[in-house]
Amino acid sequence: MPDSFPFMPIVIFIVVVFILSGIRIAQQYQRGVVFRLGIFSGIRGPGLYYLIPLIEWQRLIDVRTVTVAVETQETITRDSVTVKVNAVLWFRVLDPAKAVLSVENYGMAIYQVAMTGLRNIIGQHDLDEVLKERDKINGLLKANLNELSAPWGTTVEIVEMKDVEIPENMQRVMAMEAEAIREKRARIIKASAELEASMKLSQAAEQMMRTPASLELRRMQMVSEVGAENNSTVVVVMPAEFQALARSFNEQITRQNEKEIKPPA
Repeated sequence: MPDSFPFMPIVIFIVVVFILSGIRIAQQYQRGVVFRLGIFSGIRGPGLYYLIPLIEWQRLIDVRTVTVAVETQETITRDSVTVKVNAVLWFRVLDPAKAVLSVENYGMAIYQVAMTGLRNIIGQHDLDEVLKERDKINGLLKANLNELSAPWGTTVEIVEMKDVEIPENMQRVMAMEAEAIREKRARIIKASAELEASMKLSQAAEQMMRTPASLELRRMQMVSEVGAENNSTVVVVMPAEFQALARSFNEQITRQNEKEIKPPA
């Protein structure tokens, strides 16, 4: 018996190490899914906790938000246009137990669901909707992913389409369409401006007809404006009454001359 005493410190040391080997520490963003003899026992952490050596083991789960980039997917819209779409999503684990017990690899599962869901959602919309209503499509995709990933204890927080690539010939057609729409808009604006200007001119003409003196003032203003530009050409505007008077006077002189030239019968 006394011969066994030299081994006692070694035995005590082994026992202490065995007991201390069950101490575990989980970070604030980690949760430990604990199994006891292969059966789910509970969730531990964050902080310091203890596992029974050789009986209990754990799997640490990160509960922070994870960013996943969905590779480019080639799909067809509802109006039969081939497009290439890529997206990015953010998800996190809400229930670590379900994330371990319900699916083998929850990250890969969400990635695959995101790829198929992206193709399905794009196939339900026209090209114009895909280009103009991204927020609506992102919302539908997020709802679809949350519905499918809920049994895995995860939630999708944000889904955003990064880029939509369309064929080059379709880009040319869309550019021609946009140019035609802008040209139409420009012509409508120009026609509206001409209509408004003609209405203003009509009102001005009516006002001048009621007050003939305003017409003479306008003519004098035009002369002063021409002179203010330092032009070498001076334009003198004669009133229309002077022109009519000169024309009648000329006609009267012509008739008088004809009477004088014509011999008496």
